[in-house]
Amino acid sequence: MDIKRSYYEDIELFKSRTILVSSLLFFAFLMILPWIVAKTHILGLSIYLVNLIIIHCIVAIGLNILVGYTGQISLGHAGFFAIGAFTTVMFVTKLGLPFVIALPLAALISAGFGFLLGLPSLRLEGPYLAIATMGFGMAAITVIKHTEFFGGRMGMQAPKLYLFGTAMKDLHFYYLIVGIGIILTIAAVKLFKTKVGRALIAIRDSDVAAETMGVNLTYYKTLSFAISAFYTGIAGGLYAFILGFINPEGFHIIMSITFLAMVVVGGVGSIMGSIAGATLMTYMDVKLQAIQDIPGIGSLLVSFSEQYMSMGGISNVAIIVYGLIMVLIVLFEPLGIFGIWLRIKKYWKTYPF
Repeated sequence: MDIKRSYYEDIELFKSRTILVSSLLFFAFLMILPWIVAKTHILGLSIYLVNLIIIHCIVAIGLNILVGYTGQISLGHAGFFAIGAFTTVMFVTKLGLPFVIALPLAALISAGFGFLLGLPSLRLEGPYLAIATMGFGMAAITVIKHTEFFGGRMGMQAPKLYLFGTAMKDLHFYYLIVGIGIILTIAAVKLFKTKVGRALIAIRDSDVAAETMGVNLTYYKTLSFAISAFYTGIAGGLYAFILGFINPEGFHIIMSITFLAMVVVGGVGSIMGSIAGATLMTYMDVKLQAIQDIPGIGSLLVSFSEQYMSMGGISNVAIIVYGLIMVLIVLFEPLGIFGIWLRIKKYWKTYPF
């Protein structure tokens, strides 16, 4: 029988040698992934796409802290993403701050806005909170769009970053992004083994019971929004520099909905589910944009679009397929991709019984 004999056994990061070895092998795989992608182009991946996937994983983990572990919904994370992106670029270009200082500073500003947005959660919940957060996201983008300091409608050009006198490329950004991603993922895992994490989970299960037990709802709800916004701000700053140019029009309500869909498809209340959902949906989002290039199916879809839809209808086919896949996943596996993993693990643990 596996009995925990001390509190330290409950908070340790690697619960067994199997998990330790598998984690080390996974880290080693991440180190050689750029070489694999460059040599084989497996699944049509590129270093840029891998960077984008990791950035979205960071966003999904941050949003899952809020949605999955605290039970607070948000449709305004595109606003935090934009704040992180524009503020990081502004700090580097206009204030001359080093990137390593500008990025966490911008994330802290994003966290500050997250704290303020968390205040309405003390009175609102469910669809009402969703509408309030959506309004924040739309308002943040509108302010950025009409402020010349942030480039206005024209957006901002992210400056080139240099490493030992050489301009950083996608490969250099990969190791920076994957390093930050690993640190933030481990921090999220450890968070829910602390007093703060247990308080957030108690609020999710029943805020009335949590308050009765002495959990300060005002503090922990606003803290949850701040932590989630911090993660998203970090991701936004990284996104600005791998993209090279950011425009307010790119941070829209659909982006917020996509972030939430990543969490739901991957698995609400699961860090690994967040990573799986962000990976799958980011990959599909990019690859389905070129759906007309798929051998066989692509030509049929083009013909269907020309006959029954408008000339630009082929671009909408990707959105239809994208949405259909999400509906099927949620319909047949409410726990998302993480639920599928639980079924597989349970099957092999009890095999052949």
